[in-house]
Amino acid sequence: MTDPDRGLRPSSEGASAESRNGEATLRRGKAKTNAPKVSGAAVVAGEGQAATSAPAGRSATNQAHEPVRKRKRRRRNRSGQNQPIDLPHSANADKTAAPAAEAEHSHPGKPGKKRRRNRNRRSLQGRPLASGKPATAQAASPAPAAAPAKAPLPAKPQQPQPTERPRPPAAVSQWSNDLYAALDLGTNNCRLLVAQPTRPGQFRVVDAFSRIVRLGEGLAASGRLSAEAMDRAVEALRVCAAKLSGRQIRRMRLIATEACRAAENGEEFLHRVTVETGLELEIINRETEARLAVSGCSSLVGREARSVVLFDIGGGSSEIAVIRIGESRSSRLANHITHWTSLPVGVVTLSERHGGRDVTPDVFEAMTAEVGEMLARFDCPPIEGAEKGVASHDFHLIGTSGTVTTLAGVHLDLPRYDRRRVDGLWLSDAEVSAMQAKLLSWDYQGRAANPCIGPDRADLVLAGCAILEAIRRRWPSPRMRVADRGLREGLLTDMMADDGVWRRGRSRRPFRERGR
Repeated sequence: MTDPDRGLRPSSEGASAESRNGEATLRRGKAKTNAPKVSGAAVVAGEGQAATSAPAGRSATNQAHEPVRKRKRRRRNRSGQNQPIDLPHSANADKTAAPAAEAEHSHPGKPGKKRRRNRNRRSLQGRPLASGKPATAQAASPAPAAAPAKAPLPAKPQQPQPTERPRPPAAVSQWSNDLYAALDLGTNNCRLLVAQPTRPGQFRVVDAFSRIVRLGEGLAASGRLSAEAMDRAVEALRVCAAKLSGRQIRRMRLIATEACRAAENGEEFLHRVTVETGLELEIINRETEARLAVSGCSSLVGREARSVVLFDIGGGSSEIAVIRIGESRSSRLANHITHWTSLPVGVVTLSERHGGRDVTPDVFEAMTAEVGEMLARFDCPPIEGAEKGVASHDFHLIGTSGTVTTLAGVHLDLPRYDRRRVDGLWLSDAEVSAMQAKLLSWDYQGRAANPCIGPDRADLVLAGCAILEAIRRRWPSPRMRVADRGLREGLLTDMMADDGVWRRGRSRRPFRERGR
């Protein structure tokens, strides 16, 4: 049917076969345009498949009865033959095409197997994976044209540069290289500590020395220092003098305690020390010793504490300080001491009177009773919180001595004494009682074999436990804190505080973590 104005009218049966073929061709053209680009190897392989799967002379009738998927694949292959793709010749393309040609001749007459293998090599997105890298054509871009030269600008007159004034040298902090030293010559030990201040109230240890000299050996019986004991002490002090002479010390304080204080020849011995070692030691009184012990342990007293009993069990004497902290807490804990006492008994003197090697439960109880009688004469009002069986965080019982540190090391079952694990450790009342009973059950050889006791303390540790037991009976507490510090730390703290190294507005050394 023909419309004179609009041309041919569409047939009532629908679109003609020619129009359908034209639409199919248009759709194939769109599919070809939107199809992903393939490498040269894939194109060569596709040509080989087309030559094998669609031989020349095959009729269109046979193609019409084949599945639609095969017809579409054959049309794509035929379109690839009619429109060859020019690729730049490269070694990669030759290497990629060679395996494809070999695969084509290795299975003649089996195009389906070849296509199946290619389908298995498709990626998750359905794109063919080539065995080699695709060859990419890199078109050489033309070099940019040179810009026309600009006319030179007229030179500006140079102005004289202002001369900078020389800066004054940076001021060196007066505390940048400060070292403080403290030496404590006691009845049983000789200890040295060299440190420098860090954060407020703290310092970093630079060097340390400790040796058991037993200067007070035989003092309780004779009232004098023996020649052997003085020789041991002088030898240890020579080591301390060598350590101090190799450093630039800002301030130092060297003290002697109960042994030189109670001996008739104490002053004579200190004169010998000055002549042979160059060190000048001073004998301090008992009150100063108690205050220094408190200053050395001030960092272990928590903010929640309102009352503290701090004791230091020495070799010839034992100092006890009672501290009551009110609402306004001073930076120096020693300012809160309300009562103190110094018992004329220590681990050396008590073990010499009762024997320290073979200590039975009866001997242990006798030593405890003797110290208890001395504490009964100490006039001190009751402390709130120090009651039997009452757990109170407001009350702290702190011990600083070799006795309490030994108990802590045995409790932790340390293969070797470790100050970092012992200092500041809390022990419950039951744990302290268990450790004392354990040491009392050992003989002298058993105590000497323990790495935290050793043969030097094996005959002294139970005498210290007896003094500790008397203190616990006077001020019962559900727990006790162990302090591996004492007079040396108190000396360093007082000297640094007197020099104002921790005051605000003063230049201080930057803080460094322990171990660096």
